[in-house]
Amino acid sequence: MQSPRGVVLAWVEAFNNRDAEAAAALYDEDAVNLQVAMGEPTVGRQAMRDGFVYFFRAFPDNYTTPVNLFMDGEWAILEWTGGGTWQGEFAGKPGNGRSFEIQGCGFFQVVEGKIKFQRGYWDKASWFNQLGLPLG
Repeated sequence: MQSPRGVVLAWVEAFNNRDAEAAAALYDEDAVNLQVAMGEPTVGRQAMRDGFVYFFRAFPDNYTTPVNLFMDGEWAILEWTGGGTWQGEFAGKPGNGRSFEIQGCGFFQVVEGKIKFQRGYWDKASWFNQLGLPLG
């Protein structure tokens, strides 16, 4: 069974490979992912997969670069930078070719080798401004 650090490194690899199936497989069946800037959590492995598919279609060149990775018990904390180019439908609008780069931090609770809970912090205003999207 992988450590929380190993699971998060596998998550980064799957994310950077735009592999929705591999990324979703790292989550517990009933996992919860709360991206604080977005408000509503994503619940369940299938919903995680669907969210990854949606994001990867919108930003097919997306990337996440680890800055720091810490582990404490069943928790791994990832500080990251990331970005991509808006190519497909996102937030109800077609891609416009604009690129973004943001930084953030994610907390991953890993239980028995699966992500049980994830919480992410990043600046929605900075991201949406770079894409030309309204915050509302």
